[in-house]
Amino acid sequence: MPSSTAQLSTNPDITRPDSHVVHMSYWFVDGADQGRAVLDEIMDVWDGSPRPDGILSFSCYLSTGNDLVLTYAQCTDDAVYRSFTRGLSLPAGPASTAPIEYRLHRDVLVDTTGQAPGAMVAASFDVDGSERQRSIVDAIVSNVESASADEQAGLIAAHFHLSVDGSRVLNFAEWTDDEAHIEFLGGDLSRRSLEIANEMPGVRPLGFKRYHLYRSLAA
Repeated sequence: MPSSTAQLSTNPDITRPDSHVVHMSYWFVDGADQGRAVLDEIMDVWDGSPRPDGILSFSCYLSTGNDLVLTYAQCTDDAVYRSFTRGLSLPAGPASTAPIEYRLHRDVLVDTTGQAPGAMVAASFDVDGSERQRSIVDAIVSNVESASADEQAGLIAAHFHLSVDGSRVLNFAEWTDDEAHIEFLGGDLSRRSLEIANEMPGVRPLGFKRYHLYRSLAA
């Protein structure tokens, strides 16, 4: 049965236990105006279509560079997302990627006070199979968890997702604000994490993008 949903301006609960599949898509845009227009079009299509209960949340983000749109859909299983989106008329103008299917694999919760993130950072890695997926996540998690409080400043949580095809790792990290993440980039924790990724065979860092939530829907 279709579920009753509402538009929100809050970030999704990435660790919710009933979310077993995450689908992420990207649209390449030319500036903030086009980015917001694409996001509004995407969200209006989703909001105007009855959604099955298995779709738990749908969130849209605009990169701080105003060049990329990200959508993040939490679902109970992959079949419900593919069945629902098959009939949607999503923006056809900007270049876009096919949805990438992920499973949330591991979380590092640094700030447990419930503070809402002011920025989301998506850092991606190209990897050679499932063993490399888990190895790089374990290594970076160990590095983050052993860091000092000063090195972790501004990081709320890091959520590591593994693509189901074994080719990607994505760290979807929650930060207090842009400034905290920018300061982190110049620090030792960031440097050590990048060294770990660069030195691990079968792992290739793809960089990161910082985003702000634009609109979201939840059941």
